[in-house]
Amino acid sequence: MAVFVLDKQKTPLMPCTEKRARLLLERGRAVVVRLAPFTIRLKDRIGGAVQPLRLKLDPGSRTTGLALVRESETCDPETGAVERLEHGLWFGELAHRGQAIREALEQRRHYRRARRARKTRHRAARFLNRTRRAGCLPPSLQHRLDTTVNWVERLRRLAPISALSQELVRFDTQALQNPEISGVEYQQGELAGYEVRVYLLEKWNRTCAYCGATHVPLEIEHIQPKSRGGSDRVSNLTLACRPCNQRKGSRSIEDFLKRQPARLHKIQAQAKAPLQDAAAVNATRWALFAALKATGFAVETGSGGRTKFNRTRLDIPKTHALDAACVGAVDQVRGWNRPVLAIKATGRGAYSRTRTFNNGFPRGYLMRPKRVHGFQTGDWVRAEVPKGKKAGVHVGRVAIRRTGSFNVQTPGGTVAGISHRYCRLLQRADGYGYTVQPKPVTEDARRAA
Repeated sequence: MAVFVLDKQKTPLMPCTEKRARLLLERGRAVVVRLAPFTIRLKDRIGGAVQPLRLKLDPGSRTTGLALVRESETCDPETGAVERLEHGLWFGELAHRGQAIREALEQRRHYRRARRARKTRHRAARFLNRTRRAGCLPPSLQHRLDTTVNWVERLRRLAPISALSQELVRFDTQALQNPEISGVEYQQGELAGYEVRVYLLEKWNRTCAYCGATHVPLEIEHIQPKSRGGSDRVSNLTLACRPCNQRKGSRSIEDFLKRQPARLHKIQAQAKAPLQDAAAVNATRWALFAALKATGFAVETGSGGRTKFNRTRLDIPKTHALDAACVGAVDQVRGWNRPVLAIKATGRGAYSRTRTFNNGFPRGYLMRPKRVHGFQTGDWVRAEVPKGKKAGVHVGRVAIRRTGSFNVQTPGGTVAGISHRYCRLLQRADGYGYTVQPKPVTEDARRAA
């Protein structure tokens, strides 16, 4: 994973390798600015030559992929064809907390209604008494937009980014419902069928609908065979592995799954179910595009079908970060097999001053100060306990207590009851949690295993 570099005046320079950053730190030429993403600042340099970097985004309902790539072009002297090369430098996956926000608002609504029922039973029900501005997004969707834009701004301050790329269109639902519609450019040429396949992969969770197999080649299957009057509408399509597809043949799904009524009912229900995650992405895509345009950078856009086409053609594994690297016009991607920084939105605490029972009544009260002995919940600390049952070094996020006995959340679990005297601050809480994921497993390595 590349290390971000700042000069003496905190101007972003080209990222460097981990080995070079280690040498600069050992020789005293640099100091650590941040641990995640790891950033150093040079003490003896101002300015320097930079190369064009592009930040690519694959927005998602639950996770957004981020890829920072260095662009270069090569021209064939004989044909004059220009090939666009991308060299992967840094990859990240931003996990949103939109579902948690939605559940918290739902719980607040239940509390409010119960309180009104207890205290103001005589009041008539009211509705439509809250106005919203045009284009207003629900809080869970606004959170996805804000966190994505926040990380674009953060990375702009850490790397000399000169262009942006966004997967803007997941799929055209009108074209999916009516495949004979004219004027849809991606339905012709080498991208034909990729939009429908991306839609089905999202809808059926990349598993065989009949046996539940994963990590196998999946084929598009007609739930109601065309020989029995089935259509090409997306509501009549599913995914199946080759053995299941061949066993089903031209039989109806009722006949094929007559001995599995539970699976039959599940498939029929899921075929009619809408894509909630896709709806969330479609609702925020243009707002995100407008926010990226406001940065002043040139913004390249691409569709989900094109992303899958590029990833399949280049034989790159399926991850959110690598999907981001394949957004837009891509000829070659090099250096993609790197560790990924997993970024999880955790929030900055709650306004509530109490915990509650299941029925909504208070259960104890929380302290009002956010810091105890200079620490606050969410800080990244290093605890060196000299003796006792918890002796050792523990690195992770801290949860504070008024008594000064903290809990430290480490990758191996929670270590409770560590005194503040043994804790040393590594990085202040910024509303996110960080873990480093290993390199993605290629298809060849998966087969060998």
